[in-house]
Parts: sequence; structure tokens; C-alpha cells
Amino acid sequence: MAGLRLGPLLRYTGGSSATIWVEASRPCIAEVRCADGSGGGTRTFQIAGHHYALVEVTGLTPGTSTPYEVFLDGTRVWPEPGSAFPASEIRTCDEDPGRAEPVRVAFGSCRWAAPPAGEKDPVGPDALDTLAARLATDPSARRPDVLLLLGDQVYADETSPATRRWLAARRDVEDPPGTQVADYEEYTRLYYESWLDPEVRWLLSTVPSCMIFDDHDIVDDWNTSAAWVADMRATPWWRERVLSGLMSYWVHQHLGNLSPAELADDPLYAAVREAPDGTDVLRAFACRADTDPASVRWSYRRDFGRVRVLMVDSRAARVLDEDARSMLDPGEARWLRTEALDAPGDCDHLLIGTSLPWLLPHLVHDAEGWSAALCRGEKGARWARFGERLRRAADLEHWAAFPQSFDALAALIAEAGSGPQAPATVLVLSGDVHHAYVAEPSWPEGSGPTARALQLTCSPVHNAIPRSIELGFRFGWSRLGRALGRRFAGHGRVPQPPVDWRRTGGPWFGNHLMTLTLTGRAAALRLERARPGGEGGRGRGNARDGGRGARLVTVEDVRLTEG
Repeated sequence: MAGLRLGPLLRYTGGSSATIWVEASRPCIAEVRCADGSGGGTRTFQIAGHHYALVEVTGLTPGTSTPYEVFLDGTRVWPEPGSAFPASEIRTCDEDPGRAEPVRVAFGSCRWAAPPAGEKDPVGPDALDTLAARLATDPSARRPDVLLLLGDQVYADETSPATRRWLAARRDVEDPPGTQVADYEEYTRLYYESWLDPEVRWLLSTVPSCMIFDDHDIVDDWNTSAAWVADMRATPWWRERVLSGLMSYWVHQHLGNLSPAELADDPLYAAVREAPDGTDVLRAFACRADTDPASVRWSYRRDFGRVRVLMVDSRAARVLDEDARSMLDPGEARWLRTEALDAPGDCDHLLIGTSLPWLLPHLVHDAEGWSAALCRGEKGARWARFGERLRRAADLEHWAAFPQSFDALAALIAEAGSGPQAPATVLVLSGDVHHAYVAEPSWPEGSGPTARALQLTCSPVHNAIPRSIELGFRFGWSRLGRALGRRFAGHGRVPQPPVDWRRTGGPWFGNHLMTLTLTGRAAALRLERARPGGEGGRGRGNARDGGRGARLVTVEDVRLTEG
């Protein structure tokens, strides 16, 4: 009998359809049956001895919620017998353009898997665990309409003690890559560890999710520079690592990002499903994606009523030639521009999801521009070698390290946010930097958008940084840090960026989630921090006890636009 190994994950939801991802223990027919009579089914496909299905559910009623069950070969496997969690539900979008129903978008990045219940958590409560427990125990709590996971869903290069023990039982961890993951099977271990967490498993079964990778999904500093790529390709274990990372990302994360219509037009998805074993087909795709990144698009668009979400690949789509560095290759840049400017007047809020922040602390921004100028040869070969060492050591590879791309995004935000049919907000949602903040850009008079533009950064969901790095970020936001940054920029002859910006919230440190509530043209932002149960806090608002004795405390609750 087929068993449910992983999932279900509720991924895409539209007005009358949805997709639900599962992994089964053997080949089978996976079905989803909803309480209202809607449903769907499909046969599993095989990758590296694992069996997956992405079930398209059709016949749903727009603007409703309906409980669902999962069956494998006719046997119910979800919900699990005796589950203490409420029924998993599919909530569909309301397709009536005349109704201004709130759209709640929760987001964050950087999540180490939480340790098993009863074990001490070295980085504090997991914000996703805590959100799940609150939703499960409080029927009145409003669920997010979508959860945006902005990178580092798994850590291939920083494994847990339990995973290190599992790796040691499988192979000799004295050989490279040591206690990092090496192949596809080891990647599946990371997803089991993260997504079988009971609270997170239920949360992902009932709240739709959109995902994009960042570096730790493959390895720290992935695609920092052309020199970095050359060094990694000369490393014996790298090829299997990157191919396995891309393959597992396609299976576990990317497929669910796509709508049923996009899946129907995807030749790779069709080929994998038609093959008795899709491993070789998917591996060939991963090889092409690694050697020719411009041949693949990981970015995608999702619409939630009049809220448009553009999830941008800011890792694999890079151009790394030092004389033509770009965060996005030309095709990717055209895609982003086309989607951002598409159908003026059709969206009230434009959300650009990129794992790496566009606006950083001023000192960090200028240091990245300085390093990029040195690596480009502005001060000669000796400084170029120093710039490369600095870039890798200090992780100087955000949008600021690709100055032309930074400028292009500033211009696109101004264009998309201007005119009589402009959205009310253009919001850049990011993670990566292990602290949370709000930054507001300003353009020279007459050249900025009429929409309110903001950088909203929320990281980590469940991780930590050393106290020294925290102090460094605080200094980076200070006036003295900004002045020091301009000295670096001056040395590298880095021009002033086309926008200025100021920090309007934060920096906040800890395990956080941000939630946007978008109603018509009104927008509100809430930042919540996971705290151990019973711990006092400076936050205000309701705090409910949740998973593992933790609770979410409101740190910031602000209105961005009145509508």
C-alpha cells in the first residue's frame, strides 16, 4: 500500500482551481477530494527512486474555503488518523473585481529546520512553527492568503546535528563535501527534516505558498562572481551538488509555483511525467540550467485579485562577466519589465519578490559598489584581487554589487509606479540579511513614482547571526556608517546611486514574519517576532501562545497607504 512520505503542500490557488504537491512511498494514483465535491487526481512521476505528484484540483467555487482529503490508490492518507490539527482547506480567490476583499501576504526567508519537540532550539522559536500553532489553536485568527518564502528554504551547506549523523551513517564525512549534502538523496533528507515538522506540515497544507531559492539552497555565495564559479567548477564534488540542488528545487519548490495553465505548457513537466523514470530528463535540464542559465526561467508571476506578485530569480539569472555584471540576464530583465508594466490599471499593489534586498544599509551598499569597481579593474590588478577576496569574505553580492541592475530596478519602480493608472504601492520584498527593516527610497524631484515605494526586508524566519554582525548592521545604518561608505565609494570612483533612501523601521533582530494586508488601494504592514512562551517583550498587540510554548509578538503595525 502506498504511503504519504511528504506533504501535502497547497501551492497554487486560483478562482476555481488549485494544485497540491505530495510525495508517495511508491508509484500510485494520488487524489484530492474536497468536501464540496471538487477534486482531482494524477499518477505519480519518479525521480531518483522517489515518487511525486502535483494534483490539479478543479471545480472549486471562487471565494470559498473547502476542506480536502488526500488519497493514494483509493486509501485516505491525509489528514492523518488522530490528528490534533484542524482540517486542511483550500481557499480560493474571489474573482469579482467589484469586491475589495483583503489579501494577506505573509513573507520571510532563511529557515533552519526546527529541532524535534523537546530538544533545545539554539536559535530561538521558529516563526513558521509559531504561526502554525496560533492558527491551529485559534479559529478566529485570520490565515494568510499566501506565504512567500524568499529563499534558503533548506541549508545544503549548514546541516543539523541529526542530519550530520544521518550523513555519517551513509558515507564517510571525512571526504568532501563533508557534512554538507552531496547528492539528490541527501537533498531529500533536508526537505523531510524541514517539511515533516508537524506544525509546518499542517501550515503548508492549508496556506498556499510561493517559493524562490537563494544561495544556501545550493551553497553559500552561489554565483557571487565568475571567479567564484570557476573555482567551484574545479572542485570535484561541485557538479553533483549543483545538479542535485537544481533538480530537487524543481521538484520540491518550482513546480508548485506554476499555474495549471503554465504546467500544461511546460515541456519538461510533460517529459518527466511521461517517462517511466524522469531522472535522466530532469538531470539533463539541470545541466543546461547550470551551464546556460539564460536558457531557463525560474522567475514567475502570480496574481491575487488586484495584487500582482513577481517573484524574481536573483541567483541563477546573473551575468557574471566583470565588464557586464548584471543581476538579471537580458531575457530575465525583459520579462520583469514586461510583467511589471503589463495591463496598467489592473493591479492596486505591485510586489516584487527578490531574495536579496534592493536597498541595504548605506555602508553595505557603498562597500558592495566599491568592491564591484575594484573587481572591474578600476584601481588595477592588485586592487582587483583584493576586491574579489573582500566580495567573498563579506558576502558583497546584493543588487548594489550589480550597479547597473540596481539603477535599472530603480527606474522600473519609478515607471511602474507612475501615471494615472499606477498601483498604490510598489513594494520590494526580500530576506537574506538576517534582520528586518523598512526602507523608503526617494528620487530626484519630478522623477519618482506616485505610488508609495518601499523595501520590506524580513529575515530570518528561523536562524541567527553573531552579535558582531548585528552590531555591524546597526552601524551600517548610522550616519557615521554612511559617511564611511561614501569614502569607500569615492576611492572606487563609484557614482551616486539614482535614488536616496532612509530607514523608516528597524533594524529588528530575531525570528520574524512580515504580513501585508492589502484591501483595495489600502496597505498595512505587520511585523511579528517569535518569542519563547512567558518571555516579556516590547512588542504591542495580541500575543498568543503557540507551538513549542512560543508566541508571536507584534513588533510593528503600520499603515502604508490609506487607499
